[in-house]
Amino acid sequence: MIDLRSDTVTLPTPEMKEAMMRAKVGDDVYGEDETINKLQQKAAQMFGCEAALFCPSGTMTNQIAVNVHTSPGDEVICHAYSHIYNYEGGGVAANSGCQVRLIHTPRGVFTAKDVEACIMPLADAHAAHTALVNIENTCNKAGGTVWDLTEIKNIAKLCREKNLKLHLDGARLFNALEASGDDPKEYGKIFNSISICLSKGLGAPVGSLLLGDAAFIAQAHRVRKRLGGGMRQAGFLAQAAIYALDHHVSRLTTDRERALQIAEALRKNPEIKTVKTPETNIVLFEVEDVPQTLKKLAQAGIQSGPMGTGTVRFVTHLNLTDADIEKVCEVCEEL
Repeated sequence: MIDLRSDTVTLPTPEMKEAMMRAKVGDDVYGEDETINKLQQKAAQMFGCEAALFCPSGTMTNQIAVNVHTSPGDEVICHAYSHIYNYEGGGVAANSGCQVRLIHTPRGVFTAKDVEACIMPLADAHAAHTALVNIENTCNKAGGTVWDLTEIKNIAKLCREKNLKLHLDGARLFNALEASGDDPKEYGKIFNSISICLSKGLGAPVGSLLLGDAAFIAQAHRVRKRLGGGMRQAGFLAQAAIYALDHHVSRLTTDRERALQIAEALRKNPEIKTVKTPETNIVLFEVEDVPQTLKKLAQAGIQSGPMGTGTVRFVTHLNLTDADIEKVCEVCEEL
């Protein structure tokens, strides 16, 4: 089967496995895992941040950030498509006692003006205290859309003026950076915290990183422990992440180009209602009957999944070959 369900299904390459077996490990709860320390330093330097923290998942890094930046009863502003709202088990409420205020705009992106309209007045005792703004780049539920750096800077300026924290859910941030050409260090200057996933497009088996200043990461370390995220000899996983950062970032262009190929093939099929032009590695297309479409794809040897009502999602990744993409395009034209 050609698996297009997600870029999380990737398996470590032989070269990555070899690198993992050479890792020098220790007890990370004591701060003694040499490879985890190296990964954290490497990622922090890449984004111009003071420090970083290795965690088992992007959900954990996001939830830690929300917890550190807020107090119970606070409000978090995010898009209606955001991962922290849709796909983290109600963690904003369960872990931090906060509620969300949603922004409903196209493509999963919003402006500083949209944020300003959502900020609750401090003098109103009836209103929740607005504490945090969350941005997801790329926006998964919108089809891997990429944020404009200028608008992010406008939002950051507003957050500073209003004394709000700004968090980046960068699960697929490297896909966004590949498409935009933006400098990672610009992001380090803008955000109070950044979450980056290592097990999606980069192909590592496990892990995400949380980045910020030293004081924030010190608090994040305590919350990670509370959530059960303290790991022991996890340097084998960190070594896979280091390998991914060194060798798999540059190849993300291939994933984007392949997504565009598939989208073009889908447009040739009159049975497909609409196809969103991919900005990164995610293809969303609308069909009349999602279950039937998924069944036909499976019969043709292609695994995929739904993304909301009437929509199917394909995600390209490093375990696909040129032959796989050719077959997918052939099937999509005739589906």
